[in-house]
Amino acid sequence: MAKVRLCAFADEASPSLEGQILALKRNNISLLEIRGVNGKNIKDLSYDEAYEAKKMLDTAGIGVWSIGSPVGKADTDKDWDTQVEVFKKLCDFARIFGAKKIRMFSFFSKDWDKVKERLLELASLTPEGITLCHENEKGIYGDTVECCERLQRELPAIRSVFDPANLVQCGQDTKVAWQTLNPYVDYLHIKDALPSGQVVPAGEGIGNLEYIIDGYIKIGGEVLTLEPHLTEFCGLKDLENGESMGSEPRYKDENEAFDAGVFALKQLLNKMGVEY
Repeated sequence: MAKVRLCAFADEASPSLEGQILALKRNNISLLEIRGVNGKNIKDLSYDEAYEAKKMLDTAGIGVWSIGSPVGKADTDKDWDTQVEVFKKLCDFARIFGAKKIRMFSFFSKDWDKVKERLLELASLTPEGITLCHENEKGIYGDTVECCERLQRELPAIRSVFDPANLVQCGQDTKVAWQTLNPYVDYLHIKDALPSGQVVPAGEGIGNLEYIIDGYIKIGGEVLTLEPHLTEFCGLKDLENGESMGSEPRYKDENEAFDAGVFALKQLLNKMGVEY
């Protein structure tokens, strides 16, 4: 029987690291994609805060799968030296947390030559043993299947984080996207969406998650990172460039929304006969 390990963006359950650990524990998830810590984005932590967070996670038995960085959610030319310094700091944090991956984006630009130049520079600065993983996302270069495929083909040092809901929000067929991009995929973000773009629990949208998870397992994939996006959690508007979710609240609070996201994913895996 196929088996996967579950990971999550637990800052969607609580801004505090203590609250995130509690959410992971009650849902029997042992891996974290670390993005927000005590109300701060990972890039804004001090080194002392990073070491303290690592200590707390170690005590709780939680491992860090990936650094959920915001790198690349910026203009290619805006404060580039500062962007580089932030990236170097996040590489240090990957070492501190024991993460082997750094999630990143491909800039608010459609100028491929400039995007490629910037990504090549970041790749050249990446320490050995760390994999840069590009997430497809609306509003950046890598939003469509065509653009993502070009990026992955021409920059083989960078792997892919495949996010079905983001593709739905960009009007892309996720089955076609998977068929095109799966040779480059390092891991998945579990997020589903309706044709309107509204994010819903795994299996309730048109993201074809069962098809994609099955394909991921067949190519040797082992870790699924849940990114529920089911409520207006702390930091969401910053991640979405100030946009609101634009829908009525379905859950009473962040913890209920996070737990619902986990439950939906586990139900989908149970249906597929996949252990976790």
